[in-house]
Amino acid sequence: MQRQRIKYLIICFYIILLFVFTTGLPVCADIYTYVDKNGVMHFTNVPTSKPSDFRVYLKEYPNGKISAYSTKKYDSVISQASNRHGVEFSLVKAIIKAESDFNPRAVSRAGAMGLMQIMPGNFNELKIDDPFNPWENVMGGTRYFKKLLTYYKGKLPLALAAYNAGPNAVDLYKDIPPFWETKNYVEKVMKYYYGYKRKL
Repeated sequence: MQRQRIKYLIICFYIILLFVFTTGLPVCADIYTYVDKNGVMHFTNVPTSKPSDFRVYLKEYPNGKISAYSTKKYDSVISQASNRHGVEFSLVKAIIKAESDFNPRAVSRAGAMGLMQIMPGNFNELKIDDPFNPWENVMGGTRYFKKLLTYYKGKLPLALAAYNAGPNAVDLYKDIPPFWETKNYVEKVMKYYYGYKRKL
């Protein structure tokens, strides 16, 4: 009896799979991310622990189109920050993409907030009253990145590494720190940067 029931369930499972793939019905699969205690970022479509540990990284809608937040909604703010602080539009946009995926209310496990993931300890220096205000956040984040870019004499990978891991870590190693998260971050921003430049 038990064997027949298992056989029946297996047949049902394959019928459902066949139905989904032959009828073209939409299948949704949101992608979530979390950072573990070692600072390593993980991706999954099935959150396995507390929901508060995860945030949506990519959202797949029923039509099969993967999207999270609008990538063009903040172009005007990015342009203003780019012009004011002398940092390329494509570069600022790439940093935002890597930091928050254009989620203006993103909060990291470390407490960084908003589009450019600003730490609370930097709010006063960057003149940020509301980190979730896109204009304040992007202006402040771009101002800070320009400072790093100047400090590292225009060496973009070092400035990006410092934005992620802090200037002290970059100065200590005199290079991109040997942290997986930081190396991955620099590569990711550079990929987005060149991708956005090609679209201009």
